[in-house]
Amino acid sequence: MNCFPDPDKHYYMFHKPFGCVTAHRDDLFPVVMDYFSKLHNDRLSPVGRLDRETEGLLIVTDDGKWNQYMTNPEFHVPKTYEFAALGTLDARKLQKLAEGVLLTGSSLPTKGAHVTVTGTSILADVLPTLHPDMQKKLAHNLPSHPVVMGTVTISEGRKRQIRRMLKVVGCCVIRLKRVSMGDIVLDDTLNPGDYREFVPEPTIEK
Repeated sequence: MNCFPDPDKHYYMFHKPFGCVTAHRDDLFPVVMDYFSKLHNDRLSPVGRLDRETEGLLIVTDDGKWNQYMTNPEFHVPKTYEFAALGTLDARKLQKLAEGVLLTGSSLPTKGAHVTVTGTSILADVLPTLHPDMQKKLAHNLPSHPVVMGTVTISEGRKRQIRRMLKVVGCCVIRLKRVSMGDIVLDDTLNPGDYREFVPEPTIEK
């Protein structure tokens, strides 16, 4: 399937902050679409979802066809995230993730994920960098608990997939930030809660 941006449509790169829900409305938490209310465009919708505790790149558009392309698992659009997790990742665990893992409650294993470890630390050093809500949630953990940092790329979109995948290999995600979808990379000048309009590149299947 070839997918071209529509010149009559709008595409926004949004830096989703921690704590808001990817929805048009929610009874408990602020929602992503609150940030776009001043545009007065009821046709805008998020492209896929990020859970409440996940930050980073979220695209919002009124182009339904392009939205469908980006979120349909048939087209395998890769999504890359930065993460920090309680636990460790050795070669055996990385190989398991690369081959695909069976998530709790699922009958089909995930597609393989590309995981790269970028650093290690302990909770005492990482905790001050986390959102206050997450700091409270982790208060009962030992300050010396090992923490692993890295990047992970997947081409699926199962609910809370990265958190669940890492849990299978004994890691608990404490920070997750999406940095790219396909060839669209989060603008590092955008602060959480900010967005800017952009024009996506055409996608031409070979």
